[in-house]
Amino acid sequence: MIQKRWIRGAAITGVLVLPLLTAGCGLFSQETGKSIDPPQVEVKDGIDGAGTGQASPQGEETQMTVYLQDRNGYLAPISLQTALGTNEVAAQKALEMMVENGAYADQLPEDFHAVIPQGTQIKQYKYDKEQKLAIVEFSEPFADYNAQDERKIVEAITWTLTAMTGIEGVEIWYEGAKLPEMPVDGFPLDDTLTRAVGINIEAADGVNYAQSTPVTLYFSAQTQNDEQYYVPVTRLIARTESTAQAALEQLISGPLNKKELTSVILPDVQVKSIEEKDDIVTVDLQDEAYEAGQKVPAEMLQALVLSITENTEATSVQIRLNGETNIVDDADKSYSQPVGRPHHVNAIKS
Repeated sequence: MIQKRWIRGAAITGVLVLPLLTAGCGLFSQETGKSIDPPQVEVKDGIDGAGTGQASPQGEETQMTVYLQDRNGYLAPISLQTALGTNEVAAQKALEMMVENGAYADQLPEDFHAVIPQGTQIKQYKYDKEQKLAIVEFSEPFADYNAQDERKIVEAITWTLTAMTGIEGVEIWYEGAKLPEMPVDGFPLDDTLTRAVGINIEAADGVNYAQSTPVTLYFSAQTQNDEQYYVPVTRLIARTESTAQAALEQLISGPLNKKELTSVILPDVQVKSIEEKDDIVTVDLQDEAYEAGQKVPAEMLQALVLSITENTEATSVQIRLNGETNIVDDADKSYSQPVGRPHHVNAIKS
């Protein structure tokens, strides 16, 4: 992907033909046409009720988020419109949509492909409400994959299911028995899979894996048709006690792979403070180039909210910029109050 260079005050036509105020320094990095909803409670990027096995009325259209691999090899959450049949469980259908060349292959965006091996069937899906655990059993073709793809398969399954309301852990079964490890390269499955497994793992320079802290960051990428989307990356950094502070600092420092991923905040921004109280994280940023009343790119604000809520127990984020909270993004959404995670991200056309 070609990195874009920005100049403050220039009006640029972006991916969705919307005007953008950009900057050569400070907050502004790249625009997006997507907006963020400001709920005051957490809404994961899945389907409400999916974890409990509830299904929508037959034929009703709903949005579903599945994790697919992009053309650069990264897993990314993709929101798809689909219809659930009578008694059809959303979590199980999500997994079926993730089967390579499966029944739903024509519903996937052009630059993305499924990672569960071709021919795999979901033989059984169960939900343990008390443990908030999804138990999924795959058929024999599930073991037919290359060793280098094993971790991506585990990550995609885990992050898709735990994005759904009520699911915090995943258990993988194969041909009638719980797997102690993945069948090709032996990825351990003794413990329940959670988002702690990480996604698109990378390590900062000089980090000792045994003495590291993982932080998950959301950067920007583009399809071949110039559609913007977010990519989550779990970066191993030197051990720290302030995960939220470290995550934000790493977000500002930008992606390690600057060829395929783009920063959403440029490095002149400073983190004055981060305060966690109850279920709200307050982020206080300083940017000398920002002028009061100037609209802030929605992409930057969304990535910040996604990154902070991914690394804390918080359900919402209050953003301050140069001490002010009356922030408005370039889609005219207000951030004056704490903002929760977006319902869905990356609604890319198939």
